[in-house]
Amino acid sequence: MYDVLIIGCGITGAAAAFHLSRYQLKIAVLEQENDVADGTTKANSAILHAGYDPEPGTLMARLNVRGAQLAKDLCAKLDVPYLPCGSLVLAFSPEDDATLHTLLQRGQANGVPELRLLTGDEAREMDPNLSDRVTSALYAPTAAICSPWEYCLALAETAVRNGAELHLDTAVTGLERQEDGWLVRTSKGDFRSRYVINAAGVWAQAVHEMAVPTTFTIRPSRGQYFLLDKSEGSRVGHVIFQCPGPNGKGVLVAPTVHGNLIVGPDATPVEGDDVSTTADGLAFVRDTALKSVPSVNFRESIRNFAGVRSSTDRGDFIIELAAPHFLDLAGICSPGLTAAPAIAEYAAQLLADDGLALTEKEDFICHRRRTRFHDLSPQEKAKLVEREPAYGRVICRCETVTEGEILEALRSPIPPRSVDGVKRRVGAGMGRCQGGFCGPRVVEILARELGVTPDHIVQDKAGSWLLASQTKGG
Repeated sequence: MYDVLIIGCGITGAAAAFHLSRYQLKIAVLEQENDVADGTTKANSAILHAGYDPEPGTLMARLNVRGAQLAKDLCAKLDVPYLPCGSLVLAFSPEDDATLHTLLQRGQANGVPELRLLTGDEAREMDPNLSDRVTSALYAPTAAICSPWEYCLALAETAVRNGAELHLDTAVTGLERQEDGWLVRTSKGDFRSRYVINAAGVWAQAVHEMAVPTTFTIRPSRGQYFLLDKSEGSRVGHVIFQCPGPNGKGVLVAPTVHGNLIVGPDATPVEGDDVSTTADGLAFVRDTALKSVPSVNFRESIRNFAGVRSSTDRGDFIIELAAPHFLDLAGICSPGLTAAPAIAEYAAQLLADDGLALTEKEDFICHRRRTRFHDLSPQEKAKLVEREPAYGRVICRCETVTEGEILEALRSPIPPRSVDGVKRRVGAGMGRCQGGFCGPRVVEILARELGVTPDHIVQDKAGSWLLASQTKGG
């Protein structure tokens, strides 16, 4: 019998597991994919929002601002790439100028510090490549960017180090209320837990309906992106937004913590987790982004991708006890990445109010470090290679990722099971050639270390085979 069972290990589920692992609880996390952060968390804008966009009084507003404060400290402690670059919301017309005044007032009501309005010229002084058409801008210096999948992985890994169990490839198929808690039926057998947290993202409505009648509707929305080469990484120095509209915060242009430029997203209703990209959607993203930054060179695009946001019919986060000892964390769309640690705090308080005893551990682990060979000094690299020669074998030339870093990931609390799992942990395959050079070597290392033949290695999710073989599955 578990004390708390968490369904889903995207950023929301991982943050809940991390926060609850500080207490003397038996915790399990069930994830239907073969890795954490393998849904919306790996395919978003990577923005830690300042908090001026949500309506005052909403959970989004309250938890956004608190989450941004917590994220800065957590990223430092857990060795997650984080850059406090600030953001600019651009106006191009008198109507947009009025929207910026509304956002300023909203942000001030939400407690966002240091917000201020700039003229178009002042905005261009801060980011010279902005369009000459910009008439004014809202500057939010507390906005930041991070690596979302590394953030999620760091939280989940640290939860595991603190005693939480992670069960991958474990899809929930049913829920049954029992006198002492819940029976959770899965593709890997049954689990029993006193409390259940539903953090299933796009599938949160389906999980909710296994326990209680429908009270909300998930309306998935797909957003498509361009990822541009590092040659475009300094095109802007801030996160560049246009004024938000009915479909969200609109198309942005932003640096990434890895030195690239990200542009997107659009917003298209879809069924389920459809992450396909379309020519029309990408053309819309490109044309809209050029209004903000006309000099973006889309010939330097190295990848297109899409993510699905779990919007709902309520317009706010759904964080509530839907049944005794059953807590929904649903509709966690933007600013969900930012709010995640604050959502976890709030969830723990709701469970405590529902009778869960929260006794803090004396030996709680709240730190993590990993080796980034590329960032070491020549002296540090030499010492590391002398101690462990595998760090001297470069596997990914674009990102200077070594075999030692891949082996380190494979020996971590949550080792990768796929080529993309390696990419999310150490960056191999993230460069200009997108794995064209290092992919075969990553497959070779995975097969060797996992004790399987190369034809058993997948690109990402289960079934995404790279090689064909008559012996596969035998």
